[in-house]
Amino acid sequence: MSENTAQQSAIGRAKRLARRAALATTAGIAASQAVAVGTLLAMDAYTKRGRKKRRAPKPGTFDSTVEKSDITIFTSGEDLFESMIESIDHAEHTVMLATFIWKGDRVGQRFMDAVNNAAARGVDVFLIWDVFANLVVPRQFFDQLDERINVHRMYPISGSFWRAPIRSTGLIHSKVLVVDDEIGYVGGFNIGDAYESEWRDTHVREVGPAVWELRQAFVNVWNEDRRADERIDWIAPNAWNTRVEVHPNLPLQAVYPIRRMYLAAIERAQKNIWLSTPYFVPDGKLLEPLRAAAARGVDVRLMLPEQSNHVVVDWVARGFYQDLLDSGVRIFLYTPAMNHSKIATIDGMWATVGTANLDRLSLALNYETNLEVADPAFAEALEKVFEADFKDCYEVDPEKWKARAGIEKVTEKLLVPLRPVM
Repeated sequence: MSENTAQQSAIGRAKRLARRAALATTAGIAASQAVAVGTLLAMDAYTKRGRKKRRAPKPGTFDSTVEKSDITIFTSGEDLFESMIESIDHAEHTVMLATFIWKGDRVGQRFMDAVNNAAARGVDVFLIWDVFANLVVPRQFFDQLDERINVHRMYPISGSFWRAPIRSTGLIHSKVLVVDDEIGYVGGFNIGDAYESEWRDTHVREVGPAVWELRQAFVNVWNEDRRADERIDWIAPNAWNTRVEVHPNLPLQAVYPIRRMYLAAIERAQKNIWLSTPYFVPDGKLLEPLRAAAARGVDVRLMLPEQSNHVVVDWVARGFYQDLLDSGVRIFLYTPAMNHSKIATIDGMWATVGTANLDRLSLALNYETNLEVADPAFAEALEKVFEADFKDCYEVDPEKWKARAGIEKVTEKLLVPLRPVM
């Protein structure tokens, strides 16, 4: 064997060994991740056993008027659902309801009865709900729907997947109700008993010109890939709103404005940025302006649930804490209940309430709807909600966080590869 041949043979063996080592390392990491996820899920299931149901705090109901539109902030599921059902009960010509989760329980039945009664008296009812999110709901529950109701069951993958795979995926995570083109609701509340009293959440009701954009958010989803005779007709807006806007994520149109809305507002901040989200898995382009704002002296506060309903997402979020704390961002963990609010306010001038979480799924995949309001009175009202919620939080101490157990740090590192899918 020549020297050159021997050298090539040695290189070949080295490459094979390197590939095997890489495969073994990858398999080892994957196995460690699986163990970490399994352990977290098991621990979460154990701690939830026998846990008593807790009623979530209710900071109150707040009203403001912005450019001839009356806007009410709801923090109580009981108050919100009463208002929504009352609106449906008084509907005269149209009801458009989109929801992510619609439980077949007492609250769910109240909404079922309300839309059926509306259809029975001649109201045109249009319903959208997410199939994946409601797999555990008995089919018999939805079989109750009046046959005159127009229904759009949204699947995670649409029929046009093979033509446009990226644009044909995504969950309908929006929660929107529009009645008679005059009253609109949007926010984080799903429909069900637990959301009525056990979860802390935030929703808004609009009455006035701003409702047109909420209507369009619903109509744009409904009319996608639908025959002309099945579409909801366009109507003209009765005003041009400059301080109240609706931003809908529409995957089929490859439109994701909510992420840009947040970035534009954060970049303007001079005094304070207060954010509340149940699931925090941002990309670098969202983290960077938050860190930059804190560095220039802005009071940046991030409110998260101490324990959400998705323990793995909680631990993925923990992986961002150190970087944020080092940048001067303050982190508050909400303790009394699951806080599902997706709200933000900046500089006492700007605010948003909606359905989008600050995670990859909401900002770059799902159908979402957020209301953006540039108005001091509305921002002040939402700040009151934050101030009430902060009282039910504890702030993460940067020094104590650095000193957390080594196994916690290892677990956080193992879960980093899961960020793109959360």
